[in-house]
Amino acid sequence: MVQRKTGFAVSWQSLSPILGIFRVRPAAGSRFPEYEAGQYIALRREDCALTRRVTDAGGKVRFVPDLDATGVQRRGPVSHAYSISSAPYETQQEGFLEFYVVRETDEEGRPGRLTESLFRIEPGKDDEVIYFDRIAGDFTLAKRAAGLPHVLMVASGSGLAPFVSMLKQLDFAAGQGRRDATRYTLLHGNRTAEELAYHRELETIAAEGRIDVAYLATVSRPSRSGHDPSLGQGRVSNLLRLLLRMPMKEEEDLATAETSGNGVEAARTALGKAVRPTLPAGAPLDALHERMAPAGTVLMTCGNASAMSDVQRAAEARGMRFEKEDWKPTLYP
Repeated sequence: MVQRKTGFAVSWQSLSPILGIFRVRPAAGSRFPEYEAGQYIALRREDCALTRRVTDAGGKVRFVPDLDATGVQRRGPVSHAYSISSAPYETQQEGFLEFYVVRETDEEGRPGRLTESLFRIEPGKDDEVIYFDRIAGDFTLAKRAAGLPHVLMVASGSGLAPFVSMLKQLDFAAGQGRRDATRYTLLHGNRTAEELAYHRELETIAAEGRIDVAYLATVSRPSRSGHDPSLGQGRVSNLLRLLLRMPMKEEEDLATAETSGNGVEAARTALGKAVRPTLPAGAPLDALHERMAPAGTVLMTCGNASAMSDVQRAAEARGMRFEKEDWKPTLYP
């Protein structure tokens, strides 16, 4: 029987108004269950801005604030599962779980659900966070990538969480003399450099070379005052397309629109707004492309649904095995 347990948020790092990293520790005398990198756990807070699901006339499902009779948004408990970004060895040694989360908002930008409450955590106050004492999920290297020599990881935003857990654990194991022969390539995209969580840590893992990993980070809104040349530019799915020698999604969409005669102007506008993908300075395009031989590569992705859909499109176009993290409604009480 899965049980609710009391934990406490013991740190909070704000990367931007919508992205943050926090750690949870269990109450004194308790320990988190053991887990594999890539798995998730359900968290709960008792004072969340509640929403309700509605379906509009066109059949589109969306979530709107759940208002009481006076027009005030109701508050109450919400549970949700999150991928763990800490590595299992960190939890064993230090006792915490770490999470990289995005603040959920509705179409009008109003925050709600569990992350609205999480983003009110005040560092150092040990805010209570309920957790369920079961860690689950099969988005692991053992389940999704066994037997293939190259693992290509593509993450948008907080979808980095399972991959940073995997790479930290692999690096730790290699430092203990348990290095595997698999090659790893990680592409991570976010809007700005400030939102690229774990960037320096991942750079260090790649540079030290205990595991064979190529790490590429990209931003879709590069700084106009001076772009960091160590970062790529463009959305992560378009950076993947560059590495696979495919056209940008917006170029592909325009070609499709021109062929059908539908939506041409909208497609041209989208292409005009898109940031053309470029690699970080010094990143070897040919060598990276050669790592991604379809027969020996599994592409694993996690993050924004639209980005994952385009990543899947690119993987299938190149005949790569494709695996994604599918979020299902939590079954925890």
